Amino acid sequence: MTNPLMKGAVEDIVATIGNTPIVRLNAVAADVESEIYVKIEYMNPAGSMKDRVGLNIIRDAEDRGMLGPGATIVEATSGNTGAGLAMVAAIRGYKCIFVMPDKMSPEKVDALRAYGAKVVICPTAVEPSDPRSYYSVARRLVEETPGAFYANQYHNPANPESHYLSTAPEIWEQTGGEFDVFVSGMGTGGTLSGCGRYFKERNPDIQIVGVDPVGSLYYEYVKTGRLTKSFSYYVEGIGEDFLPSTMNLNILDDIVQVDDRECFMMTRDLVRREGIFCGGSCGAAVQGALKYARSLKTPKRILVLLPDNAQKYLSKVFNDDWMRSNGFLNENEEEGTVAHLIKNRPRRLIAVDESTTVRQAVSMMKEHGISQLPVLDSNQHHRGIVSEIDLLNYIVDNEGGFDEPLGDLVSADYATVTPHTRLTLLKTIFNEARVVLVLDDHKLQSVLTKIDLIDYLSSARSPSK
Repeated sequence: MTNPLMKGAVEDIVATIGNTPIVRLNAVAADVESEIYVKIEYMNPAGSMKDRVGLNIIRDAEDRGMLGPGATIVEATSGNTGAGLAMVAAIRGYKCIFVMPDKMSPEKVDALRAYGAKVVICPTAVEPSDPRSYYSVARRLVEETPGAFYANQYHNPANPESHYLSTAPEIWEQTGGEFDVFVSGMGTGGTLSGCGRYFKERNPDIQIVGVDPVGSLYYEYVKTGRLTKSFSYYVEGIGEDFLPSTMNLNILDDIVQVDDRECFMMTRDLVRREGIFCGGSCGAAVQGALKYARSLKTPKRILVLLPDNAQKYLSKVFNDDWMRSNGFLNENEEEGTVAHLIKNRPRRLIAVDESTTVRQAVSMMKEHGISQLPVLDSNQHHRGIVSEIDLLNYIVDNEGGFDEPLGDLVSADYATVTPHTRLTLLKTIFNEARVVLVLDDHKLQSVLTKIDLIDYLSSARSPSK
């Protein structure tokens, strides 16, 4: 017979998941009229909102008979889901194997090993289908490991369900539904999809806003319906290079794009100015919320979910040497960014709309000596680009089609950045993209090619300078 619990105690550490506080931001949100509140999910026992996900995935697998005594849980993770799974597994007697990209902080790797898990590190800069990717390696390990269960957070409905059953009802009870906007980073989609569904069922007017880092494919897909190339970025835990089935993009009302430097500087501000000891994706979410707030005509109450804590990033985001070596700390903040390049290479933006004919596009390219044209929709938002090769292929295959509109020729062979994107990252992007579109609050500001960057760097480094 089990003795009754001591007053004030709980059965085990899993029972402490949830009931995290909501805090108003003051210093970092002083320049916006909207009220910004944050839900502090790093106060969960394993340090992140993914504790809820880990518990629900394991509970669901047990209920369906997919997890038994001595089983091994395998997962591809950026760290937090692994910690949530490992914590629950430690209590229930399961083994764990976690597969992680090599860009993750050493603190995350060490934390998983502290739980007794085996950790396999894979290269970040490979396609998801590459056998070396952490998705592919995780699937292989499941096949090779007897009694393995693949948690599969990117395609497991128990992921968004965890937020529908836990996070969202908790927020609703805490706030009484007295908020207008819910903001979260975009990763597997569990938080946005689960919370968004719950909130919309209770108040369809609540706006659901996703925050996506430069380098991820979500922003362009939501804005244009096209899957552009993804590329490497530094912020951990958000953004994707494929579309997880756990992400319900139909629930989104808007999406905001942020870049690495914005994420990291805001993360440091949250710790130093608000006393909120949070990680890099938290800075991303708050920066996105502030950008969204500045676009509003009337003030709103905005609730932002902060996923994890700063402890896992002390060797990176909070290390001045790491920040400086990666170009995120500079005495002159403007130098070394896309904004500085544009300022020193002013050029009129040449763009067309969807009704422009093939003949007109060819004429404009010839007149201005350019090899691609951005295409804008009726709201002056970009839809993509049309390049010389697109026009050439069309003309060869469609004799007499010169007077047809070029809307159907729009391609996704480009990447997007913000004016704050570091030139060091821009150089990396050009390894994979022919053209870069510079967006500022959804508006197209400039078009850059490799020769623009080459010209700028060669001029900046010339002896006369």
